[in-house]
Amino acid sequence: MTPTDDENVLLRTEGRAGYITLNRPKALNALNHAMALRVEEALTDWQKDPAVETVVVTGAGERGLCAGGDIRSIYEDARAGGSASADFWRDEYRLNALIARYPKPYVAVMDGIVMGGGVGVSAHGSVRIVTERSRVAMPETGIGFVPDVGGTYLLGLAPGGLGTHLALTGTAVGAADALLCGLADHYVPSELLPALTGDLAHAPLRDVLARHVRQAPPGELDAHRDWIDHCYAAATVEAIVDRLLDSGVPAAKDAATTLLAKSPTALKVTLAALRRARDLGPLERVLEQEYRVSCAALTSPDLVEGIRAQVIDKDRSPSWSPATLAEVTDADVARFFAPLGARELRLATSDRPQEVAW
Repeated sequence: MTPTDDENVLLRTEGRAGYITLNRPKALNALNHAMALRVEEALTDWQKDPAVETVVVTGAGERGLCAGGDIRSIYEDARAGGSASADFWRDEYRLNALIARYPKPYVAVMDGIVMGGGVGVSAHGSVRIVTERSRVAMPETGIGFVPDVGGTYLLGLAPGGLGTHLALTGTAVGAADALLCGLADHYVPSELLPALTGDLAHAPLRDVLARHVRQAPPGELDAHRDWIDHCYAAATVEAIVDRLLDSGVPAAKDAATTLLAKSPTALKVTLAALRRARDLGPLERVLEQEYRVSCAALTSPDLVEGIRAQVIDKDRSPSWSPATLAEVTDADVARFFAPLGARELRLATSDRPQEVAW
């Protein structure tokens, strides 16, 4: 049987906690429009419910919290010139902003695969937990898209060039590197997750974390900070690639090879979006920019071609247009940031951070 929209997000309350489970395990809990609206409705209701002190978000199955948005639906919509994807993103980004400003502890269990839209429903939360199975990524440039769901905001805050490296290459990171990049807060071994989530129904969050948080196993990125920080500080994607190739470091050369396989347009727009995000201020302003970029991507040939190559035909041989970085002009990049007029996403914002008492 195919789950109904309501069954794709399971909601329950127990004791002092409200539990949200993304429930599309066969699709790696990929988020669709109906799911985003159901999560938003639950959060809005629980925000006003004094019995719910903590919200806990998990993914069904053993493979991950959420692998992102429903890519096939976006592919069909882009091919048809439709508006369903833009409508979905409008509500999804509103949800991301709600999570970031949520006045109660929002505990996101980032176990397994957490990519794209999965980062949006987790990494904006107040308590973000990773495990030894976590693989966190914003892999959009590989399908001709640009990091969204507040990804350019989060990665723009990462130390040095780490966020730029992850955004451009789409590299998936484990627990320690997610912690280093500011995408997560605590490491908990996966075997302790049932106890942790269960305890949150009966005990204060601070006490539960104290019982279950452990030291994360060593990561990989910290040892590469020298070349990452130097190479990704370059002004353009072309200059970044040149620095990577000239560094003499095998891992840097591998990163250059990875970049040269991505959509040239997506790479240049991603770099511009990251650097603009740092000057925009609060998350809401960045989400508004991302909405412009995402809507523009719907009319870009690379999004359809990238999804075709990676997801539909799976030949892994996209034909990007333009095909090289040199062919992508400043005007091509600027088009992605053009105002949308009446279609703009406008989010209420507060520069004052939420005060969460726990």
